[in-house]
Amino acid sequence: MDSFNSLFIHNLFFEGTKYELLGFKSSNETLFAVLKQAFIISDKPVNLDDVKYLLEFNGFTNTRRNDYYNPELGLILEDIHDENVIVNSNVLFFIDTVFFINLKE
Repeated sequence: MDSFNSLFIHNLFFEGTKYELLGFKSSNETLFAVLKQAFIISDKPVNLDDVKYLLEFNGFTNTRRNDYYNPELGLILEDIHDENVIVNSNVLFFIDTVFFINLKE
């Protein structure tokens, strides 16, 4: 269930790289979700300071290295490194994000 929550939250925040659920596939008694995501070509390396600025502007605080937390929404955003954010035409595109819900605070 956490994986589907993460995908749903990703789609709310990052519409340009939203995930589309195509269906399910079973292999070796394991059920897998089959997803589709837009293919974005990078036209320059990402500057992680730009990523940090954008996320902080939107209420996320950098908690350590490439992880962020938004206390107002109770969301943890992890794995935001230079291979999971792509720049095209000076626009940041987030792929392969990992969201967790943290409502304890």
